[in-house]
Amino acid sequence: MPLRIPHPEPGVPDTSGPLRYVWWLIRRQPWRVLRGSVIGTLWMVGLSVRPYLVSRAIDDGLRARDGRALLWWVAAIVAAGSGLAWAGIMRHRTMTFVREDASARSAEVLLRRLCGLGAVLPRRLAAGDVATVGGYDIVRTSHVLTLSGPGVGAVIAYGVVAVLLWSVAPPLAALVLLGVPAIAVAVGPLLRRLERAESTYRQQQGELTTRADDIVAGLRVLAGVGGRHLFARRYAARSRALLDEGYRVGAVASWINALTIAVPGLFLAAVVWLAARMAADGEITIGQMVAVYGYTAVLVVPVWFLLEGGYQLIQGRVAARRIVGLLRLTPDRAGGPVTATAPKHPAELCDPTTGLVVPPGRLVGVAADDPAEAVALAERLGRYVASDATWGGVPLAAVDLDEVRARILVADHDAYLFAGTLRQILRGRAAAGEADPEATGAARAAGDGDDDADVRAALHAASAQDVADALPNGLDTPIGARARTLSGGQRQRVRLARALLAEPEVLILVDPTSAVDSHTEARIARRLRDARAGRTTVVLATSPLLLGHADVVAHLNAGRIVATGTHADLLDRHPGYRALVSRTGGSADGDDESVEAGRARR
Repeated sequence: MPLRIPHPEPGVPDTSGPLRYVWWLIRRQPWRVLRGSVIGTLWMVGLSVRPYLVSRAIDDGLRARDGRALLWWVAAIVAAGSGLAWAGIMRHRTMTFVREDASARSAEVLLRRLCGLGAVLPRRLAAGDVATVGGYDIVRTSHVLTLSGPGVGAVIAYGVVAVLLWSVAPPLAALVLLGVPAIAVAVGPLLRRLERAESTYRQQQGELTTRADDIVAGLRVLAGVGGRHLFARRYAARSRALLDEGYRVGAVASWINALTIAVPGLFLAAVVWLAARMAADGEITIGQMVAVYGYTAVLVVPVWFLLEGGYQLIQGRVAARRIVGLLRLTPDRAGGPVTATAPKHPAELCDPTTGLVVPPGRLVGVAADDPAEAVALAERLGRYVASDATWGGVPLAAVDLDEVRARILVADHDAYLFAGTLRQILRGRAAAGEADPEATGAARAAGDGDDDADVRAALHAASAQDVADALPNGLDTPIGARARTLSGGQRQRVRLARALLAEPEVLILVDPTSAVDSHTEARIARRLRDARAGRTTVVLATSPLLLGHADVVAHLNAGRIVATGTHADLLDRHPGYRALVSRTGGSADGDDESVEAGRARR
């Protein structure tokens, strides 16, 4: 069954403000919202019909001892109840559609924005904020649309009840007309306080979610260096602070909820007391007194909806503000308009910021004292940030970005792994239109040729063939998102195999063997050189096993390249480089092997 997208074209959201964004959600489904408003108004106003019918049944039927009139009024009461039941069902059904449509539309525009931001997203917004916006704020924002249905009906019903009470007794109507605004004035400061507390709580919740995600992602590393308990204590401290903030939000919300119930009740008691006094003095009839009681009881519903709507409006405004903040992020094209043509053949990459020069067709190792500087260098060479980097003498920022992405690949050691079969994960876009895995596997078994020769070659180069062999169905084994069923070392080797399989003209590897043992790392170092022979490769790492197989190694210190040469030369001539690579924890055998490899190439 084909996948059906709720809103293939969700439209362009209004991000000028949180309430403008809510209004945009309303305008995207005007007829449904109008239907919800009409039905909600009919239901709210219809609640006031029954007290009127009951009062007529008492005055025209019971007090007048007219059985025929009593039966007619009773039948009218039953019919009104049936109509209210139908209106209530349709009101709830319609408003559910309104909220779900708004949630789906918000999810669509957010997903499109997230997909378009690319490398800008992790630099501008924490992962926890993205998760909470997508999982919480969308729902809270859609609930504000309830005001477009029962909210409108509550306002109209309030006016209708005031008119009906005026027809019975003007003092009662005056009490209603003055009492409800007084309730709003009393609750207003609490709503503003709730908005401030809710905003603080939501920000801290996003930060804590980000910290939890970072801890889980680096749990293996934390355990290895003995930092698990330290981070656990810090997380517990932040969690307690969030708990205290949650208590503050809950305290304000509890007062609002209490007033939502208590204030209409006190209001009802005051109106009934006044109506009873007027009935005792003969100013109104018994039936009119019952009608007043019914009108006031009905008035509790719209007043409750208005107070509850105000509460939802505050929460939704905070949530919509976070959605708008994300939608306002714009992709960083890392440069201006296309004004230059990319070199037609492999060319030299140059980063003036550090002074690094990457000759074409060579394997270049970069050992950075600060890992953050290595990542920043990779982002400049891959044009993920604006820089003065050049490619064949041409400013990299002036080249068409699609061509840069097609020819220069930056492979992070912790890059995301999407769900799919192992073959689909490795091939990426090439496997997007692949047939059903079972049918594909049957075709290969029938002798249609080894279509996976390149896949197996990439797995071999990344020393990851054992990963495929250990899976129940080999390359056709389904793997979940992030490949959590694989170990950290297996995931890293799969990422490396995926990068090698892409066969980019320029491959920039960021610490590609940080999660594997030294023996596996030595195999990868040897095979990587063979797999990338004749093509430009930059390896950002401090592993002597990797650097020992590089054609040239550059030492990056304090943001500048301070030395270049072979790994063996730098070990002999530069104490700073020697101290840096010796901290990687490689075995003595591994160091000797890397030195010998460097000397052999000299």
